[in-house]
Amino acid sequence: MDLKSKEFIPDTIEQLCLMVEGYQNKPDTAWLKTVFEFSKKAHEGQFRRSGQAYISHPLGVAGLLAHLKLDLETVATGLLHDTVEDTPVTLEDVRTHFGLPVAQMVDGVTKISKMKFRHTHEKQGENIRKMILAMGKDIRVVLVKLADRLHNMRTLGHMPFEKQSRIAQETLDIYAPLASRLGINWLKVELEDLSFRFSNPEAYYDLVQKIQKKKKERESFIDDTVSVIGKIFKSQMKNQPEVYGRPKHLFSIYKKMENSGIEYEQVYDVLAFRIIVGTVSECYEALGHIHSLWKPIPGRFKDYIAMPKANNYQSLHTTVIGPGGQRIEIQIRNNEMHLVAEQGIAAHWTYKEGGRKGSITAKAIEQFNWVREIVSTHQDSESADAFLEDFKSDLFDSEIYVFTPKGEVKEFPEGATPIDFAYSIHTEVGQRCTGAKVNGKGVPLKYQLKNGDFVEILTSKTQVPSKDWLKNCVTSRARTKIRSFVKEEERKKALTLGHSLVEKAFRKYGRSYNKAQKTEGLLAFMKERGCNSFEDLQAQVGYGKIVAPSLVEAAYPDAVAETPGAESGDNIITKVFKSLSKSTASKNSMVVVDGIDDIWVHFAKCCSPIPGDSINGYVTRGRGIVIHTAHCQKALLMDSARQVDVDWHSKASVTSSRVVKLKIITTDNQGMLVRLSEVLHSRGINILNVQIRATKDRKAICHFDLSIKNTSELSRVMQDIQSLPDVIGVNRVHQS
Repeated sequence: MDLKSKEFIPDTIEQLCLMVEGYQNKPDTAWLKTVFEFSKKAHEGQFRRSGQAYISHPLGVAGLLAHLKLDLETVATGLLHDTVEDTPVTLEDVRTHFGLPVAQMVDGVTKISKMKFRHTHEKQGENIRKMILAMGKDIRVVLVKLADRLHNMRTLGHMPFEKQSRIAQETLDIYAPLASRLGINWLKVELEDLSFRFSNPEAYYDLVQKIQKKKKERESFIDDTVSVIGKIFKSQMKNQPEVYGRPKHLFSIYKKMENSGIEYEQVYDVLAFRIIVGTVSECYEALGHIHSLWKPIPGRFKDYIAMPKANNYQSLHTTVIGPGGQRIEIQIRNNEMHLVAEQGIAAHWTYKEGGRKGSITAKAIEQFNWVREIVSTHQDSESADAFLEDFKSDLFDSEIYVFTPKGEVKEFPEGATPIDFAYSIHTEVGQRCTGAKVNGKGVPLKYQLKNGDFVEILTSKTQVPSKDWLKNCVTSRARTKIRSFVKEEERKKALTLGHSLVEKAFRKYGRSYNKAQKTEGLLAFMKERGCNSFEDLQAQVGYGKIVAPSLVEAAYPDAVAETPGAESGDNIITKVFKSLSKSTASKNSMVVVDGIDDIWVHFAKCCSPIPGDSINGYVTRGRGIVIHTAHCQKALLMDSARQVDVDWHSKASVTSSRVVKLKIITTDNQGMLVRLSEVLHSRGINILNVQIRATKDRKAICHFDLSIKNTSELSRVMQDIQSLPDVIGVNRVHQS
């Protein structure tokens, strides 16, 4: 079943029809020829960089889809997949001539060309996102795209070098893992090797040379090993299995070399042997004979029959010390498993009477559910970049198998934590997760799960997710759900703040916000700012992207002029804040912003204010209110119209600490660091980081990051340090 590089690529429509007739019952080849003629005419006058007529590419893609034994509509989509993107043909033309399903698949594989993107990475993300969303509606879309990518990779040598490298890396990052996730092994292997060849040609050809040198020796070893295995099976098993060996593909050998930091000559298990039997029980019988023949290597046995991979892959894997003490990997599976291992999701395709319509079998539902999960998880990603990174993380094979309290098996990527486990059960369980019991013992949320762990999630009704959780989870489902929750909480806070600011602004001018919502001016302002509702508009005010007085001026342009002593534009925001009551100050907040509870507050890194410093607040776009020290040089350059009055909460210096950077200059004497540490320890100051360098004039410059509660504590610490012998100077460091 392994695919040779140039097979299954028809040169004519007649050859393609013969391929389809080989697996479908009386297919409508006349209709397929009509599709071909339509595509040929659309691409007339177009040529590939190789000099071939462009129609050779759609014909090649259709041939690969026919090799996957897909239905006629999918093969037709292969012939048409570039017509809308590269010719005057429209989707409506495709729908009119060949039906809605074909048009939808063509749309799914057509790149987004009319949108403007900031950079290539964003464009790549949006195109992949479009394909994945289309894949959720019709799995055949991604099969067409994979066939398209493989045919393009086979002819990549005709492209400019810089494009070769970029396309090869994209294939390695996205398309090869996607083929693997869908279980189409031969396609994954060829995509990886082709990507390796064009992304790292020096390493590729060096490895090819080394492998060629040992070709005869390797072939002889394979023949001898197959013969030994065959003899034991002949004497011990009733039904004779099929046995054959092969070298592992180039990219997998290269990865082993890179990961282990070894040369090719040190890679011992470069050969893999496959044993194909008739039944599941014969798989285990064959495994027993192999282990009785050669000693298995501990920790290298995997039972993917009892616990299939997420893509439905099933097989027994074992590595043994074979003839001559050489390590060899052996895979054992039955015929059905082998078909699924090579063809993946396409192996489950069946056809209704007439061969025109295709449907996925019940056995592939698990795989198809994985596709739907991918779509559901990623369709609401905020940006193309975030989508692309999360999607990539979803494509790599999972390695960890853990158990629920009921004994159900769950599969996760390496590094998964109880947070990932909790979200895999249910979103609500994830949101309320406080920790877990693993094998009966309590573990924190950051604990990394291991193979065979029994996991029980602990929850609390008062628990909610935080941004910090994102550091301790690896699955895109958990990450997306956490981001979604945090985003929603941020929106609620922004709505509360925004509504207060807007109401205050309208009252300032003696106007009604409710009545203003019916004015043409405010409706036009809302539309101009891209808001679909007044809630959205209020949220934008809360986020600091719009100032509240702007809404007043939009609804009642003459309102400012009519109000004695009123200020226009952004200057109003200061007055609005000043007028708010301080009665609802948050007990947990370090800063009070004129009484608004739980406001979006960030501390500027440039000046790192601490309780006791004179501070100012500035309304920013997207980050809420940022707190600077009053003397911060960076803050002095900001728009004064966005400044708001802020104060430290009365309990700020008691309940919290902040990071302060100190620069201490001393003479370069032995034991100086110890004396500095003793001073800080005597004051109960936590040292977060220390960096020291000596100068040519025998001085030592020490940079300390300290956890300080307030300016009074800082002053005492600095005085204590300054009083030490050999201390030349001590200063608080600001980045501005």
